[in-house]
Amino acid sequence: MAAVAQCVRGALRPRYPLLSFSLRTSPRLLCVATQQKNTGRNLEEDQSQSQNEQKVEPSSAEKMLTEEKAKLEEQLKDVTDKYKRALADAENVRQRSQKLVEEAKLYGIQSFCKDLLEVADILEKATESVPKEEIKDENPHLKSLYEGLVMTEVQIQKVFKKHGLLRLNPVGAKFDPYEHEALFHAPVEGKEPGTIALVSKIGYKLHGRTLRPALVGVVKDA
Repeated sequence: MAAVAQCVRGALRPRYPLLSFSLRTSPRLLCVATQQKNTGRNLEEDQSQSQNEQKVEPSSAEKMLTEEKAKLEEQLKDVTDKYKRALADAENVRQRSQKLVEEAKLYGIQSFCKDLLEVADILEKATESVPKEEIKDENPHLKSLYEGLVMTEVQIQKVFKKHGLLRLNPVGAKFDPYEHEALFHAPVEGKEPGTIALVSKIGYKLHGRTLRPALVGVVKDA
């Protein structure tokens, strides 16, 4: 103990002469100082342990936050995918609706055109039924009637063409089931099999879509 007290006094003498003197005169002060030093170390150890425990607790909280973050990111991804699919579906619906509107504009007059086709057929038959040899100046009334029928037929075809309605008169063309309707098949000399030899009724197409197929007779092998 005396040696320890001497070492302490030697260490404290240069800076704390009064404390060195007190330690020399009272050994009890040395014991008190030693106890306070030990108590300080214990406090430091307790504080260090407390900090370690605090460090352990945040690591557990960080783990929970990481898991919650992963869940939220997964939910965000799922919602984003659903949102993109909803946008794609909405765009498809918009495009289909737009296409339906455009087709309605193009083919909205389809039913009306079909009714007018009967009128065009009657005009055509009327002009064909007039004997060409009778159309003379000597028959001014018949001539005027015939010319009026022809002008009316030409004008109605102009109106049809203006609205995208075109005639199908496929004499000599290859038979197409999408545009023609075969009334009969017969061998015809000098005609290639599968071609159209006779058109019984003119067909029509509205903006490229067959509105009424042409009624035809088709050449077959002899």
